[in-house]
Amino acid sequence: METKTVSHRMHSIVVLYDMHTNFFPKAIEGISDDDAHNRMDTKANHVAWLTGSLVEERFEMARELGIDQKQAADELFKNHHGIRDGVRYPSLNSFKADWGKISHLLREALVNLTDERLDKPFEMMPGLTMPFYDLVTFMSYREANCIGQIALWRRLLGYEALKYM
Repeated sequence: METKTVSHRMHSIVVLYDMHTNFFPKAIEGISDDDAHNRMDTKANHVAWLTGSLVEERFEMARELGIDQKQAADELFKNHHGIRDGVRYPSLNSFKADWGKISHLLREALVNLTDERLDKPFEMMPGLTMPFYDLVTFMSYREANCIGQIALWRRLLGYEALKYM
């Protein structure tokens, strides 16, 4: 997939990004929209929210890198909005389509990040500033975390385990 030399700093992150890009559709594969909203009488984030939040984070990162795009469910997730009780989230297929829409654009932007941009301070929230590289690294961690939660929900809801291959 890689056609351009990636900076040393970004190489591992891009490798993980590619893994996450492929694992995400496999993680949600076959889960019904009803099951995607099942919290199993817990306060845990259900699959529909995890999926939409994960997609939103890719769109947010893309916007931070100059790509002016929004997912279809932006209003439900913008400003890092948490799960809302009683809300029916869009279908997993809708989120999957948006994932496909943004992933190649964001990947290209990540591959082309310069050291200057990676070192530039980023204000994550008032009082918390970090180099942009740290934000990109955190986002990679969060993607893995969310995909792992969806994989666990698969098993809890009675679906086959996530197939990585």
